[in-house]
Formats: sequence, C-alpha cells, structure tokens
Amino acid sequence: MPLSRRLELIAALVPEGARVCDVGTDHALLPIYLMKHKKAVHAIAADLRPLPLATAEKNIKKANVSGIETRLCDGLSAVAKNEADTIIAAGMGGEVISGIIDRAEWLKLPPYPLLILQPTTSPEILRRYLYRSGFEINTETAVSENKKHYSVMTASFTGRNIKMPEYFYYTGKTDPRTPDGFLYIEKQYNRLKKRADALKALPDSGEYSYYSHLSDRLAGILKQAENSNVF
Repeated sequence: MPLSRRLELIAALVPEGARVCDVGTDHALLPIYLMKHKKAVHAIAADLRPLPLATAEKNIKKANVSGIETRLCDGLSAVAKNEADTIIAAGMGGEVISGIIDRAEWLKLPPYPLLILQPTTSPEILRRYLYRSGFEINTETAVSENKKHYSVMTASFTGRNIKMPEYFYYTGKTDPRTPDGFLYIEKQYNRLKKRADALKALPDSGEYSYYSHLSDRLAGILKQAENSNVF
C-alpha cells in the first residue's frame, strides 16, 4: 500500500540505518515501508490499542518483511533506550505527543534520539513543551493532504530551556514561502483570528489582546510571503 504524502515526508526524514520506534503505529504502514526500502535496520511498531496492533501484525506478515517487532504499550513505556535511536510520533494531538515524550526520561540521555513529530492538533502546545523541557526543533516542513495542513518536525534534546517569541509556538520553523507552508500558517492564523473575534466584545480582556496580537503577527508573516512572489 503506498504511503500518503504525510507519511512519505516522515519516511524521508528517517536517517539511513536507523533503529525506529513508531508510536501509535496503527496499521504499521510506516515501519513496513522503512524496512522494505532498507531505510531502517530495525523497527518497533507500538500502539496502545489491541485491534490496530493486531491489524499491524497481519500487515507485517502479508508484506513478508522481517525486523519489525510489535509492542502493545502506552507511548514508549515498553521501549528501552538501546532499542531505538529514532522515535516517530505522528497523527496524534500535541498534548498527547508532549505526554509521551515527558514520560520517557531516556530521551534526555545521550546519545539523544532523533524525534520526528507530527501533531494533528494543538501544535503550539507541543512546541512550547519542547522548548521549555530542553528540546529544540531542528527542522520543520509543512505538508497538505485531503485539504488538511500539517507540519512535521524533527527535534532532539539539547538541555537548553529556551523561551521563544509567542507567535513561534504557532508557526514553528515552517517556511511560509512554500505553498504548503503558507497554507499551514494561514490555518494557524484563522484559528487565532476566530478566537480573537469571539473575544472582541471584551476588548480589555487579556485573552483578547493575546489572540489579537498573535493573529496580527501571523497576518504580517503571510503578507510578507505573498509580497515575496516566490510561488
């Protein structure tokens, strides 16, 4: 089964020869692809739910690939540090991914694993968590599919707690000069503008000022991208 654009992007970010753990693997499409294309040397397909994991096991057997283990567990609770150097957490909310990382203390021990993260909702919560917890986003690439807009991040532990500008938690390192990047930031702008408009009747509210300022900041980023005429 071919990968979606989103999963293709994630697969492209996996280093050659990686030992991968795909958290919330669902049907194990990504681990199967990585092993079939010899991108990874070993993969763990982990999921909290028994039924998707059973489907994953059937798919792995049908694909006739070796080197993939399945784990029924919450996040990384049944994965040891020496088993994976690349962690994928995709297709979950930013709060859920933050909790998975937070409970796996070994992610903060050298050699630091590469994190490939793709939140479906609340990306600002994930970015804020990462920077306040000693992690740093290395790269971020937007991708659109089925009229939905996502950003895929790579991150790793640095030990530095960095306070970023508030707007950054909504845009990250996504490049607004690319078509998908523009659509992604436009999505975040619309979220913020909608929230600001809902609070407009309370102009003295701190919340109104917060969302109004952020939506204006993102509007400026989008305008600058439009004026650059790069797409």
